[in-house]
Amino acid sequence: MAEAGVSRRTLLKGIGAATLLTGVSGCGGSGGRERMQFHLSKPEAIPYFRKLIDQFNASQQEIEVVFDTASNLQAGFLRGNPPDLGLLNYNMEMARFMERGALSDLSDMAETKRVLPEVQKLVDQYATYPGRVSVLPYSVMAASVIYNKTMFAEHDLEVPTTWEQLLAVCATLAKNDVLPFYATYAEPWSVAQGWFDYSVGGMVDVARFFERLRAEGTSVGPNSPVSFEKDFAEPVERMKQLSDTYTNKDAASRGYGDGNLAFAQGKAAMYLQGPWAFGEIAKTSPDLQLGCFPLPMTDDPASRKVRVNIDLAAWIPQDSEHKEAARRFLTYLFRPEVMNEYNKAQLGYGTTTDSAPVTDSRIVDMKPYYEKALFYQGPSKAIPLTIPTENYMQGVVTGSPVVPTLRTLDADWARLALRQ
Repeated sequence: MAEAGVSRRTLLKGIGAATLLTGVSGCGGSGGRERMQFHLSKPEAIPYFRKLIDQFNASQQEIEVVFDTASNLQAGFLRGNPPDLGLLNYNMEMARFMERGALSDLSDMAETKRVLPEVQKLVDQYATYPGRVSVLPYSVMAASVIYNKTMFAEHDLEVPTTWEQLLAVCATLAKNDVLPFYATYAEPWSVAQGWFDYSVGGMVDVARFFERLRAEGTSVGPNSPVSFEKDFAEPVERMKQLSDTYTNKDAASRGYGDGNLAFAQGKAAMYLQGPWAFGEIAKTSPDLQLGCFPLPMTDDPASRKVRVNIDLAAWIPQDSEHKEAARRFLTYLFRPEVMNEYNKAQLGYGTTTDSAPVTDSRIVDMKPYYEKALFYQGPSKAIPLTIPTENYMQGVVTGSPVVPTLRTLDADWARLALRQ
């Protein structure tokens, strides 16, 4: 499952549809154990963590971890009954709990000291709470252009490192009747995650941009020193250029599943998706030779970066009545062998100083960028969900003009800043 879909499903189930587990927190477990609730947001990881929970519960007699994948997170916090430990995708929506002080301080834990400083900074880009380290990154997904190595070799193509080289690669492929990019615009998130995020992240210092934008507040607009219109116009225009010229003509009616199947069948040379797509592609073509490279958006090869998102991050609520039990299970989850096995299976990158190096050939080309912190979080994830950024970008790749769309995005941001 793509990371965009996971985060939305977790956080936007609706307050009225809460299905909180009854009698989990505050109750004694079997055999007099202290019972604590562990909430996980990633469906694909359920079997792995269920096995870990069983192992942990069997390894000692003091704590019983209860697995929860169904509770409504927002409702739990609002009712003062959140899970005792959460392991979720971390983004702008989850950061709301951080900035309101709803998450406890973990700065004294040994696990906190193992987290790579550049990875911890990814958390701080969204929100902080004075005097606390409340969220510990568990796994990072790095994403960039997926490409068919065999197709590139057949046409004597090197991985492009500049914008002009990218255009030349696309032109060569098209000249030889090979579709450069397979695009899926039917689902807005797939436009935002790949096309929009890769294009903007390849030209703009995303973290710095949003830092300046938040400082501008309600003044964001045509005359402000920073704005979506001023700073994003060039990369979004280039995104549109690629989309208009080098994608499948039926992209507007194709979704994520269509793209995985088509790419697996060799219908295009490149695909703007994350590592979560590899498993789906392999179901059709397990022996396909695939790799990744950052989308080059400038004529400076040194400007290339990869898009990252915090796939899973751990936190313990301030209102938990079982903090010590939660901390003990968090320590268990952060054991190197546990984290390394998870990241290997999910094609993730480790977040700690003792993480095992990535070796999978499909994602190993992103390793130098990750190790040098040449990465950015997707701009689409830094914009509140109340602003329909994904739909705006879907509109751009299906025909809407760039500048008026970005001007609308500026106006939405200013209105939201006024309400806040």
